[in-house]
Amino acid sequence: MSLVSDVKTDVNMREVTFSITAEDLEAACERVYQRQKKDIAVKGFRKGKVPRKMVEKLYGEEVFFEDAVNSLIPAELDAIIREKDINIIDRPSVELVSCSKEEGAVCKATLITKPEVTVGEYKGIHAPMRVREITDEDIDQQIEMLRSRQARVVDVDDRAAQEGDEVKINFEGFIDDVAFEGGKGEDYPLRLGSGQFIPGFEEQIVGKNIGDKFDVNVTFPEEYADERYAGKPAVFKTELLGITVQELPELDDEFAKDVSEFDTVAEMRDDIKAKLTESAEQQAQVQFENAVFDTIVAQTDAVIPQVLFDRRIDQRIREFESQLQQQYGDLKLAEYLQLTGMTMEQLRDEYEPQSKKEVTLRLALEKIADTEDIQISDDELEEALQDFAAQMQAPVEFVKARIPMEDYRTDLRVQKVVELIKSNAVVDNETAEEAAEEAPAAEEAPAADAE
Repeated sequence: MSLVSDVKTDVNMREVTFSITAEDLEAACERVYQRQKKDIAVKGFRKGKVPRKMVEKLYGEEVFFEDAVNSLIPAELDAIIREKDINIIDRPSVELVSCSKEEGAVCKATLITKPEVTVGEYKGIHAPMRVREITDEDIDQQIEMLRSRQARVVDVDDRAAQEGDEVKINFEGFIDDVAFEGGKGEDYPLRLGSGQFIPGFEEQIVGKNIGDKFDVNVTFPEEYADERYAGKPAVFKTELLGITVQELPELDDEFAKDVSEFDTVAEMRDDIKAKLTESAEQQAQVQFENAVFDTIVAQTDAVIPQVLFDRRIDQRIREFESQLQQQYGDLKLAEYLQLTGMTMEQLRDEYEPQSKKEVTLRLALEKIADTEDIQISDDELEEALQDFAAQMQAPVEFVKARIPMEDYRTDLRVQKVVELIKSNAVVDNETAEEAAEEAPAAEEAPAADAE
């Protein structure tokens, strides 16, 4: 191998030209021939016994060149990348410039390199931290949730349906007197006032009695996901089958004993307040840290290749698909997109802003790790791997075999940087309030289109 040229062609782009000797090319061609000869058939020869010279005579001396060069490129290019200390972030694109038995081969590789990053001041960043005060209403809401979980479901047959009731209905929808797909349900449970159905549907059930059969007249919203029905009037032939209500338990000390470890409602309320306060403090801390890292992102200067953003978006989509399958069984991403009327392009667009922020932050943190000369010792790496293996409930050797060690070491360096930045950040509510007061009034933003 011989490096012919190494040229920076653009920001984060390098073009490396290298040669392969005639001797290395010949050896690689022989290896390709030996690997493929069992499948080569030529009239007059037994399969697998055709001499190499005969194959080259019939199909040209370059018959094995492509496979031979492709077998050599990874090692040749990897040696150049290591020798020149080039930090690439994507698979190189390689083209064959020339190739002959006498001269060997010349290849040109286009490399996308890790961007140069400039980070502003990262120690002593000011950000607000506000802990939301817990009110009696917050506590009451939690208690009502506890009561709802302990509620009895009671059948109602002596009055008409009211908002808040759970009703059971049969229905079938028609547009222009024709039943439409997906518009039919039997023994369908519906809580009146939940907003589960098209606007206007649930309100027309209020006041009806068990056994009533009636028409519900509605109009599909203009922005309805299924464009076939968007904006069209529809009639639902409906029958009210049953009405139930939730009967909540009395809020007394006996209830407190049943649903908590406390003997009185007062003690239970105090505990709920303490837990809500702890949660509010944790949320405030997360918001404070997010504001600190948003500042890091805002003052980071870098020209970042789109491939890094695309890779992060791909990862977020894979994570989302995994969540879908965990929550909804076998629901596939394609099925989710069909149900929601969303395209893959729209989903990617939705993930792009946050993905760009995450990629920028990661590059900034890695740059800070270099600036601070933060290193991870072999002992620290081993300890982290032991902890990770314990979390995974897997042998540490199993984990080591499946994690690129240098990437994991970089992750640990970044974790140290995160702790460094957080420990040096400053809570500053006054500065944030002053900035808000001094900022010019923002123009009214146009209303967003409904999704």
